Amino acid sequence: MFRESHQNSQASASEWGLTVTNWTDSLAESIGLEGYSTATSGIGGVLKARVADFRVEEISTPIHLDNRGRFTVAKVMLTNWETNRFCNTLAKTLSIPRNRIFFAGTKDKRAVTQQLFVIDAPKAKVAAVEIPDVEIEILGRTHQKIGFGNHRGNRFTIVVRGCAHQDGSPMTLEDALQEVERIQKEMADKLGENKFPNWIGPQRFGSGRPVTAEVGRHVIEGNWEKAVLAYIAMEGKSENEDVAEFRRHVRENGPTQEGLELAPRWLGFERKMLEHLLHRPDDYVGAFRKLPGNLQLMTIHALQSVVFNKSLHARLEAQHPISWPVAGDLVGRIDEKGQLDASSCVIVEERTLPRIIRNCKLGRLSPTGPLPGTEIKTCEGESGIIEQNTISQMGLHEADWNIEEIPRLSTRGTRRSLVTSFSEISIDAVPLANDETMGERWKSGPRENSRWHPEGACVRFRFTLSSGSYATTLLREFMQCPLNQL
Repeated sequence: MFRESHQNSQASASEWGLTVTNWTDSLAESIGLEGYSTATSGIGGVLKARVADFRVEEISTPIHLDNRGRFTVAKVMLTNWETNRFCNTLAKTLSIPRNRIFFAGTKDKRAVTQQLFVIDAPKAKVAAVEIPDVEIEILGRTHQKIGFGNHRGNRFTIVVRGCAHQDGSPMTLEDALQEVERIQKEMADKLGENKFPNWIGPQRFGSGRPVTAEVGRHVIEGNWEKAVLAYIAMEGKSENEDVAEFRRHVRENGPTQEGLELAPRWLGFERKMLEHLLHRPDDYVGAFRKLPGNLQLMTIHALQSVVFNKSLHARLEAQHPISWPVAGDLVGRIDEKGQLDASSCVIVEERTLPRIIRNCKLGRLSPTGPLPGTEIKTCEGESGIIEQNTISQMGLHEADWNIEEIPRLSTRGTRRSLVTSFSEISIDAVPLANDETMGERWKSGPRENSRWHPEGACVRFRFTLSSGSYATTLLREFMQCPLNQL
């Protein structure tokens, strides 16, 4: 069920008779996103070579419209906008606080995304907003707010460009489509029809700069200075030179006026934190509060997510099944939206194992992994040992997830399904694109430690996922490449 993707795992992988790739991925290792569910080769390639190659349409939960409602409901299409930064720009345009804008989920930046926003502002004022690469359609008024996770899922249309063999040579369309079919069949055989590992994707951690989990670790330790300085100054891979120079200056000199002047204007959060520290040098909690509330919470969720990914990875390494349980597992009910009801989780006993396995295969139940907190629950038996070892190896076995300075960041912990489902999948070919339409990464060509080729085939995937699942982690199962290509 498991295949390693790193050179330093060559011995164990070769014992399995599996192919070892010729690239390594320190980002994947740091966030626990290692290994695959199949013993296949993948197609390589690159996502988001063009912004239009990655399209997301949110499947919203119904909102009751009422002309007397306080809030404006708008369907918004964003092209190459990060959700939080769009909200900041919209709030400034409308002259309202940022916390009067509500949405169900953050979307990928380098993409074309469509989703609902509920805005505490007059309908005419929202309709008059003009922001580049933003289309706003007013749907009406409502009394309802929406919150994070208040959507049924997302429809994706994503193009993988530059498919390549593991040695970096271009892959023909025929080879790519055959490999996709092989992977899809093996996933179905091993995990069940339309199932894939429920990894938490790289965007949860900050993409090329996996800063959120690092900040979260400092927050739960109560080290606010390290949390703030990590967010501002932690080094990222392949950042623009002006950004790299700014972060380097802060790492070497701390918060200074010179550092603020070096900060590019678009690094709004970092600039606000620095400005606060220049006025109140020791108020690191106040500086942290300059982050939007959902981004503050994301730092805690990201740390929990590393625990989950590493636990899932360790379970695959131990050759434990992930679509159905073994005795000692915590198993929960899957609702009609494809979501886990974490409060329903129960320990699987030997006497109940056959019945629960049947219900897991029918999609009614699912084995789960840990998102730890003040009330950490782990499995029992061998699965419990795997989870507890993961938490200990990360140095979190004595962590107190109760955060006194900002109590709303405290978490009791929960469980997450080890597998999730995709639906309505279709796969076809698209022609090679004109270079003038491509992004800078594509134009600069493959670099060392990559797996794509500009002459390789281009394959389009269409599918639907429930909320909380990641398109990038599904495509990762097919692509099997470094995370910076997702």
